[in-house]
Amino acid sequence: MDYQQKLAEKLTILNERGNGVLIRMNYIKKTCAQPKTRPSILTDKGMEPAIKYINKKFPNIDFRGNIQNLTSIQRQKSEVMTATASYYDSFLDVIEFRDHVYELLNTIDACQCFFDITINFDFTKNYLDLITTYTSVIIMLCRIEEKKALVGTYNCAYEMTNGNSDSSYPRLSQMFVEYEHPWKKLTEEFGPHTRCVTTALMSLKMVYPRRNLPAEQWRSAQLLSLLSAPAAMLDPACCDTMACEYLSMEVMERWIIIGFLLCHSSLNANQASQDLWKMALRSGFNLTLTRDEVLNIHKVSEDLLDSFKGYSKRVADIKECRDYTVVNCGAIHRERRQFLRGAIKELFIVLEDEPGLLGPKALFVFMALSFSRDEVLWLVRHSDNMPKTKTPEDYIDNQMAELLFYMEKLRGLMKKHIHVVQRYHVQYLAQFDALVLNDTIQNMYVCPEEESVLMSSFVSTLSALSVKQVENKEEFDFRALRLDWLRLQAYTSVNKANLPIKDYTDLPKVMNLIQFHTRMMDSMEELLHETSEVSILGFYSRVFEKMFYQSSEEMTMKQYLMAFPAVCSHFSQCGHPLCPEELDVMEKKSLRLCVTFLEQIAKLTSSVVLDICAEQCNLNEQLKPKHCAETISAAHHRKQKKSVAKKGEIQKEKPGAESLRKDRTIVTNVDKMHLILTELCSCYSLCSDLSIFNHIVVPTEFLISHLEIRLSEVIVRMANYNQTTQEIARPSDLLAGLRAYTASLHSLSSYINVDVTRLVKNVLLQQTQPLDSHGGQTVTTLYTNWFLESLLRQASNALIIHCPTMQCFVNQTTDSEPGFRAEEFSDVSELQALAEIIGSYGLKFVSDNLMWHVTSQVTELKKLVVENTDTLVQMKNNFDKPEEMTSLKKRLTGGENALKRMTIIGVILSFRSMAKNCLNDVLWKHCPYLMGPLDCLRHIISPDDDIKVTLSVLELVSAVGYTCDIDPALVTAISNLHSDNISIDEEYKLSCLLLVYIAVTLPTLVLDPNSFYSRENGGHNNNLHCLATAVNQLAAAMFTVQKKNIKQHLKDFLLLASSTLLQLGQNVEKMECKNRESIYLLLHMIVEESPFLTQDMLESCFPYVLLRNAYRDVYKSFIVTLG
Repeated sequence: MDYQQKLAEKLTILNERGNGVLIRMNYIKKTCAQPKTRPSILTDKGMEPAIKYINKKFPNIDFRGNIQNLTSIQRQKSEVMTATASYYDSFLDVIEFRDHVYELLNTIDACQCFFDITINFDFTKNYLDLITTYTSVIIMLCRIEEKKALVGTYNCAYEMTNGNSDSSYPRLSQMFVEYEHPWKKLTEEFGPHTRCVTTALMSLKMVYPRRNLPAEQWRSAQLLSLLSAPAAMLDPACCDTMACEYLSMEVMERWIIIGFLLCHSSLNANQASQDLWKMALRSGFNLTLTRDEVLNIHKVSEDLLDSFKGYSKRVADIKECRDYTVVNCGAIHRERRQFLRGAIKELFIVLEDEPGLLGPKALFVFMALSFSRDEVLWLVRHSDNMPKTKTPEDYIDNQMAELLFYMEKLRGLMKKHIHVVQRYHVQYLAQFDALVLNDTIQNMYVCPEEESVLMSSFVSTLSALSVKQVENKEEFDFRALRLDWLRLQAYTSVNKANLPIKDYTDLPKVMNLIQFHTRMMDSMEELLHETSEVSILGFYSRVFEKMFYQSSEEMTMKQYLMAFPAVCSHFSQCGHPLCPEELDVMEKKSLRLCVTFLEQIAKLTSSVVLDICAEQCNLNEQLKPKHCAETISAAHHRKQKKSVAKKGEIQKEKPGAESLRKDRTIVTNVDKMHLILTELCSCYSLCSDLSIFNHIVVPTEFLISHLEIRLSEVIVRMANYNQTTQEIARPSDLLAGLRAYTASLHSLSSYINVDVTRLVKNVLLQQTQPLDSHGGQTVTTLYTNWFLESLLRQASNALIIHCPTMQCFVNQTTDSEPGFRAEEFSDVSELQALAEIIGSYGLKFVSDNLMWHVTSQVTELKKLVVENTDTLVQMKNNFDKPEEMTSLKKRLTGGENALKRMTIIGVILSFRSMAKNCLNDVLWKHCPYLMGPLDCLRHIISPDDDIKVTLSVLELVSAVGYTCDIDPALVTAISNLHSDNISIDEEYKLSCLLLVYIAVTLPTLVLDPNSFYSRENGGHNNNLHCLATAVNQLAAAMFTVQKKNIKQHLKDFLLLASSTLLQLGQNVEKMECKNRESIYLLLHMIVEESPFLTQDMLESCFPYVLLRNAYRDVYKSFIVTLG
């Protein structure tokens, strides 16, 4: 008969089913409570009359007589049924679950089962779990305010569709009515079960008080310490009640509180029951029903017992316990957490050093995890439902990170060394447990057949185990053995059992030990989940985030912060097949929390890293040569004894003085930052990646991402660009700062395994683009804007002149103070530094912007040519007739404007050429093996080759800084100017006339006093020498686009220019022709810079003697000083 009841199987199945139904009820409650997820029928304005009517008349709703109130349901009955069907079916699951629980509880009562947590642990635990789960389901059902509306609307739509009410509706509606006051109804239901429930609860009187001790007693007993008894370190940790040692305190308190509420009569009848109940009442204010739903134990207990007669003393006990809890409970748990932090850390350090101890001391690990988990969950649920107390700080723990961190570490240690644990326990099971169990069976006086078969199978299963199975990495599965042991507990716990378990206590002691050992073999993950899973934190996200930020503010907690994102990986384990929708919500919440935590940790780490870099950059700045001027000056004065140190004057410290310390205890700011960095980086050692549902999250990638963003901001900030005042840092200063930052960043690799080289390359590569990956300005954009808006704009107005001698730009001597010294930003060293920073890509962006300005000037020049087309055509044809040329020049307009624009083009192209030369020097230094072949390639190109091939090669070599006879970028820019309204021939005509225009207007330059050639600068004071660059490169580009002979057209230009300049010699007015010699030199410069013109060509049309005399005249005024 007893074997037919299948009590063990039913308890197992119903507990699993009950958990699913409970989670489903909680999900429905949360869904209906939130406006965004609320069912559509409850938010539809048109459904409001029907909902109000159903709630008012429930459960006896007249679906036919009051059809006017239900017209909205009538119109969309199929949609209503679809929307509410899942909720209706979920409520039917509650009825089904309740029916099975009733049946099983009645069967257990009829069998007069024996319960004792220390003997038949699994049977008693399953029984008490079923009671609390069932109660929680009913309480959660009653907390769903919309349940009547959902069930009523479904049944209404169902009846309108099918003509009759749903068969389950009467029972379902009756259940809702019965549980209007759930606790009273539940106490009535459990009245007949008082004896069994009380017996099961009273078996906790030895277990619960032993677990519910203050931290002082834990400390005095040296709980969880392996070092307290070194001689016994290798002894296996075991006892008669193995599973009770890591049984959750919260679970026991839930059993006690809910159990005695359901069977309250035992409180008046039994002093021991009272003592156990009061101890549980003093443990806190709230109990978890499920997720973040809690039960206020004092209020519920007081309200329930106050409604019964004869319970006034119990109500007084409740008030007394509540007052005690308010005063003492917070402090008790705070001290427990403080103790556990030290104990679990010591345990981890010992086991990490000697992982072989994980075999005999595995129980210590699960006890430590269980105790810690209890304290974490207690704090979480009480922080979110904090009582009114004078010591609110007891409910705030800014050191929670450490406890969670070592919990994660212990979990990881067990998983890492699972084969060590298995190897130990497989030998324990085969060579000790099997023998002890066999002896225990032999010593039994009575052993019925069914029980004998089960116990014999236990012995044979254990005896067959061997170490080779572990070495061969075979999968173990002892679930059948554990289920058989649960069956055996059920068989032997019923009244008048043939083998009463309470009379043979040696058997459960051995079997409980065996059960723990088998779990070490095949369900380590399950046991770790049972003792350390804290997924409830995902449902208290506000508290969880608050804990993180509190811990992040503590200096000593920074090394443990990674525990918070690691805990997010637990959230995927809390789901249930009966409520798959909840997993989608939890996945999003888990990822959000994990990313938030990792972002914050990365933000803290990157801030410290960059602060250290900034400090190193400042120290590097002190070593620059410009800062030694004061020291040199002071040394010079001391040598000449010209100055005496003033009394009390503080001497300036030299660089490096910060490293000299007489006392190591003196802590500098850099020391503190390095300590913080060490703490933060050590937290990354917890795990290399996190598994959040189906996502793999890599913490170090967040750090690299943050560093990338912050470093980009720092680099831009180091440029010190001010758009208003047009100030910017010198490229060499920025490069020195970058090198200091990069050197400091590489030291990060000694703290944490990150690819700093990849980080720096990514950041610097982004700085070569106009915008970085986040759309922010880069140094390429800043320097491009500055050179265009400041340096080249002033150079266009001749306030700054191009100096070929020094290969830079210099300021003109003026009365006003210049905003900056041009040579400090444009000499070779500065432009090389710029090339180092922004590279080929950056200089291409600079070049593109320069080309835009060049094409703008070319467009204006073409307009001037169009205005003077007829005059220029005549001048071209009559250039050898001085009289006609003189009259034609008077008709020519805009000559000075044209020359000014050509000079601007020349200035821009000269700057571009300087930048490209510096880029070429930098690339030869960094990658000579790449530059060599490119250098050969540019010399192989022949003028006879296809122009497209030629331009492609020229574009390649130009990108690495080589100067080309034909500038491919200028060719592209000129070709883009071509309009469909103008034919190719017309464009060609304009190009030819443009050269004529420039040639015939050159003599007008002698009237400008700034046209004087300066030997010191190697050019003219109004940048006139840049015309040579402009004429050569512009002519080459224009005639390449038009596929004409460049050499011939430049030769024509030279002939025309020579003719017009020779006519200057006929002018005898010396004042008017003051700068004639300087203009003659311009013609020589054009030929010198041109790859298409030669000196022979020049001599054929312009006497060399004039050039020689011109050089003599301009150099004669230059004073040479010999040192």
